[in-house]
Amino acid sequence: MGNSDTIVAGQVVGLRYTLRDAAGVWIDGSEDGEPLDYLHGAENLVPGLEKALLGHKVGDKLNVTVPPEDAYGLREGPGPQPVPREAFPGDAEIEEGMPFTVENEDGEEIDLWVVRVEDDQVFVDANHPLAGTTLCFDVEVMSIRAATAEEQMHGHPHGPDGHHHHN
Repeated sequence: MGNSDTIVAGQVVGLRYTLRDAAGVWIDGSEDGEPLDYLHGAENLVPGLEKALLGHKVGDKLNVTVPPEDAYGLREGPGPQPVPREAFPGDAEIEEGMPFTVENEDGEEIDLWVVRVEDDQVFVDANHPLAGTTLCFDVEVMSIRAATAEEQMHGHPHGPDGHHHHN
């Protein structure tokens, strides 16, 4: 399996991409033309996009429409819940779309996202901000290389500066 000219698990792939919703509204993209590097097969991307990229080569361009089930899931639960502002550290920068983790009574970690911030309360929701959203990706494959053993172990690429880039 020394062949690294198509995308398979265990390879670091550089993508240029734009992400819009079904109405064509821009959500995200590879800023400043810097490609996004991801490790294929490590769930760095939403499953529907990763599936679509399998077997592609450098230079391939794809339009991929990913339903919520293959992206951030459908919206579930009661929706945004208010939390008193005091519940957050006083110096915490709290902004819309910010993720954070809490423990429930059973000690399980739950991911929450800030939906909106009001004077003395913060509305949070267990749904990812893009839950329930159909994602339309416009993708170009820029590079493919084998991941290092360390990258495979950690499950994500290490940037040239050694910093972790979270998207």
